[in-house]
Amino acid sequence: MNFENEKLKEFNEYIRFRRVAVIGLGVSNLPLLDYLYEKKAQVTVFDERTIDEISKEIVDKITEYGFEFSFGKNCLDKLQGFNIIFRSPSCLPTRKELEDEANRGAIVTTEVEMLMEMCPCKMIGVTGSDGKTTTTSMINAILQKAGYNTFLGGNIGTPLFTKLAEINPDDIVVLELSSFQLMKMQVSPDIAVITNITPNHLNIHKDYEEYIDSKKNIFKNQDENGILILNYDNDITRECSKEANGKVVFFSSKTKLDDGFIVDEDIVKECDDKVRKHVLNTNEVILRGNHNFQNIATALAATKTLVDTDIAVDAIKEFKPVEHRIEFIREIDGVKWYNDSASSSPTRTLSGINAFKENIVLIAGGYDKNLEYEPLAKPIVDKVSTLILIGQTAEKIFDVVKEESEKQNKKINIYMCDSLEQTVELAKKSAKKGDVVLFSPASASFDMFKDFADRGRKFKNLVNNI
Repeated sequence: MNFENEKLKEFNEYIRFRRVAVIGLGVSNLPLLDYLYEKKAQVTVFDERTIDEISKEIVDKITEYGFEFSFGKNCLDKLQGFNIIFRSPSCLPTRKELEDEANRGAIVTTEVEMLMEMCPCKMIGVTGSDGKTTTTSMINAILQKAGYNTFLGGNIGTPLFTKLAEINPDDIVVLELSSFQLMKMQVSPDIAVITNITPNHLNIHKDYEEYIDSKKNIFKNQDENGILILNYDNDITRECSKEANGKVVFFSSKTKLDDGFIVDEDIVKECDDKVRKHVLNTNEVILRGNHNFQNIATALAATKTLVDTDIAVDAIKEFKPVEHRIEFIREIDGVKWYNDSASSSPTRTLSGINAFKENIVLIAGGYDKNLEYEPLAKPIVDKVSTLILIGQTAEKIFDVVKEESEKQNKKINIYMCDSLEQTVELAKKSAKKGDVVLFSPASASFDMFKDFADRGRKFKNLVNNI
């Protein structure tokens, strides 16, 4: 007998001829246009770009469907009288226009929140400042190795709300969740993971507290049956355990826990009632760096109740780095080139630097998210021979590294560039046999590129054309 999702059926009946707003024509919302048209909702589309900045294909679809639209900087001035508002993650629910509509009785939600509200199967959600995508992808790979039918979504994969009719109770949904998606979230996954919390996106969030509170929503709505996986080494996530409603499982690479999963002298171990069982030697995996070994411990903890450990270990041994995350491109004249474009914060670039024992030529810099770069200064001076900078944050990084190099009385070659092409040319001239060239910006991409993936692809193309 085929499963029928009663919650989804009720929702589909409810939105018929209701006024629905779709804010932002990004990846997560585009499939909604087809879905809402099919269900006969009365849709108005909002986007802060002008009509000339939106692809003709999307504009043609909106016109064909007969949807109303409001484009441009002040588009939300017309956000009035809606029953449901699907906001894009970048349109925060604290916007006055959204709060006004919510006070009038509108449901303000996101594609991923509606998915979670109506999901008929077990859900695993992953958030954190660093390591989300690798950990989420690894959890998914482990579950698939064990024979589960999975749906990967949230901040990666396919927007899943429009796939709800295909999801059955025996399946598992695996979600990467950003702070923007989690803001004011009223539902939590069955198994929630927080990899770490460090300052990020402070150019968008009101303050650091708002960012932290958003992350906590991944577990705040769990009941006593929920499982929460937390980083014991991070002060903020460790304290989250006091607010948990269900079971807490820790992972660590610094503390020999009595219970949980640890990375101890290059060995991943499962700890149970003070007994530490050898699970995996890190030299057996393709991934590099202690941060990735922590991701492995996290994925093991998240899948512990669902998958036999031996099967999970086999999946981890086969798991390859996700694109743009310390991704090996090629070796040229004895120099290995790596694309780490997804590292859009100082802490992520720090992990990238620490993943290598070789001498590093580092290319960094990009869009300014109002983050502090002092934590990067000493590692760069200690491990980087040549620093090549680009973008808005170049001056910030230059200043803290120069100060640290003078304090240590240690010379480091620093260059400022105007283009990505120039950085690659300089890196090729600077790197010697046995060195690593690491493209790890420690900054967002929006000053010069569409997103970090666009930035990473362009870097790889330049390296592959040397």
